Amino acid sequence: MPDATRVLSRKEWTRAQEEHEQRAMLFVGPHLARRSAGQLHPVWDFLFDYYRLRASHLTRWHPGVSTALADATVTPASPVTEWRDYRVAQDGTAALDLERFLARRGGALGQIRALLASISTAPPHFSCFGLHEWAMVYRTERPRHDLPLRLGARGTDAVVESHGIRCTHFDAYRFFTPAASPLNLTVLTRERQSLDDQPGCIHATMDLYKWAAKMGPLVPGELLLDCFELAVDARRLDMEASPYDCRELGFDVVPIETPDGKAEYVRRQRELADRARPLRNRLVALLSALPTDRIIPGHEA
Repeated sequence: MPDATRVLSRKEWTRAQEEHEQRAMLFVGPHLARRSAGQLHPVWDFLFDYYRLRASHLTRWHPGVSTALADATVTPASPVTEWRDYRVAQDGTAALDLERFLARRGGALGQIRALLASISTAPPHFSCFGLHEWAMVYRTERPRHDLPLRLGARGTDAVVESHGIRCTHFDAYRFFTPAASPLNLTVLTRERQSLDDQPGCIHATMDLYKWAAKMGPLVPGELLLDCFELAVDARRLDMEASPYDCRELGFDVVPIETPDGKAEYVRRQRELADRARPLRNRLVALLSALPTDRIIPGHEA
């Protein structure tokens, strides 16, 4: 039998598979239906297109590292026996082949661990008010989404010009318009990401899903979906506080240009950060338990 700290019976892991798929399909089902109909969604498509995780991968349950699945070859055989980086022992028990997985992904995992560990110890900031989305449409005739601007182009520009932009997340900053980039409090770069990212950032919270997905079969299925559901809620706030008017899509408005709107944004931002903290810690713990000689920080994730 493969090395494992626990072994799930066939009844246990088939039930876990079914429950995971049902939970994932609450999000994946509508997405696939829209795609089949040729429909785009300016809010939810982001979670599938930007993060580039196939819907089929989100619905695939993994037991996580050091968990073995008994009777994996019993008829009808489970697809787990054909998954990449899994191996099946002579007794029919299947588990992740950690050595094989680390041979492919060890360097990237080191970079992920370094970034997440840095974020987890950084002080949180709650003074950005979601202005990154406003900076992405500042003085441009080509907004990123096919949605009306709630305050119009002039009103949107006026909000940007009357606020200090304090974005700390490079992957938001890199989409600022040329006119908005110099307005940010800090010049952000990929090389400084581990120094600038902080746990109050809504995009750093959303990215937990990206890092969990990149960790692949190391991550138990329920943890992956916890990160995805958190990303869903973060995306909702992201767009409700944006300059876009999403009310026809069933979203509310968080008017960050007003004192009440700012207070609402910070309240929800703090709630998301509180939910993100234990998930980030769990991901760091999984990575920290791996053999240090196989995890090389600095490789591209």
